Amino acid sequence: MKIVVSHKEDMKFEAKTEKSSFIIDCPQISPIEYFLSSIIACSATDMIMIPKNQGKTVTNLSVEGDATRNEDFPRKFNTLHLVYNFDSDADDTMAARFVMASLETYCSTINTIRDSVKISYTIIHNGKTIRENESMISGGGVKIDMGGIESCPQ
Repeated sequence: MKIVVSHKEDMKFEAKTEKSSFIIDCPQISPIEYFLSSIIACSATDMIMIPKNQGKTVTNLSVEGDATRNEDFPRKFNTLHLVYNFDSDADDTMAARFVMASLETYCSTINTIRDSVKISYTIIHNGKTIRENESMISGGGVKIDMGGIESCPQ
């Protein structure tokens, strides 16, 4: 994977990927907000694709992320709490497995930061809280076999 970021003007930058490009407009959206958005988007794509692979459908998906950071530099993330809110035609156990497969195996961004950030999550499935303030176990992640899944090209 290769990305080139070039200064355009003022505090605007263009990020060019192998497939496309986009403008980073600081301070409208800070790089750390882009970073957190990318972490959430990675898991959100899993939350559509993993159920699809299982013959299930997720609708009304929103994933909220709340991160705390160091007060002094480096202002890295210390904690990240994710709230998964979605409806699906799966039972609660399978819905929780969708989230866990994303967190533990498929989401590269979460698995990139998991050794240095305390990550917790809440799952609201079909309007009912089925997991609340659960903590991820730190470490390198585990392979959860949910079968092959389609995903955003890496």
